[in-house]
Amino acid sequence: MLTESGRVVGLEDDGVWVETIRRSTCGTCAAQKGCGHGLLHRISEGKRGYIRVLPGEHSIDHYKVDDQVLISIPEEVILRGSLIAYVMPLVAMLVGALSAVNLLSGNEDLLAVCGAAVGLAFGFALVRWHGTRHRRDPAFQPVLLRVIAPPVSPVTLL
Repeated sequence: MLTESGRVVGLEDDGVWVETIRRSTCGTCAAQKGCGHGLLHRISEGKRGYIRVLPGEHSIDHYKVDDQVLISIPEEVILRGSLIAYVMPLVAMLVGALSAVNLLSGNEDLLAVCGAAVGLAFGFALVRWHGTRHRRDPAFQPVLLRVIAPPVSPVTLL
């Protein structure tokens, strides 16, 4: 289970909006200068992200705006999502290229390129359909584990 801390910024009837700050361990890695992930981290370091999270064990009434919370998402969801987002378009592209060459007659190179383009577009459409279909599926949603720190109340001076 992967966890991240964040701050509650909004409440809905069936979910909570949490603000997180992007962090990475790139500073401790020996390959940070030659790594593409390190470059992307330097570009987006410290940017805030907003994510809709399910309330978990507690009801929505348990949480308040500005609570510091811990959220989690199962590792299988990350792995499955990565496979769908990266592998599905590539497989569809290869199937499109092979199908065009084997089913149609003509210039094989041109058919392969056109079939690959159509297959890649179909693969992206499948990824989009999968994302839309599972948008509200609780198995794919991050969940609030607990409140780390309640909101700090302002101090009034007399």
